[in-house]
Amino acid sequence: MTRRPVVIVLLIVVAGLLAVDLAGSAPLDPYGAPPLLALGSGQAATGAHCAALPGG
Repeated sequence: MTRRPVVIVLLIVVAGLLAVDLAGSAPLDPYGAPPLLALGSGQAATGAHCAALPGG
């Protein structure tokens, strides 16, 4: 195989994955999203490893 067929197949697979993902997911709600930077707002980070308290 040369590079051209491999790249074409890869692009088709990536386009197919994007199409399946877009077809099966709900549209984004920019007003319901958490703030990008919440410096000084009093909101605590939740739901991620950076929000986990160290266990003893």
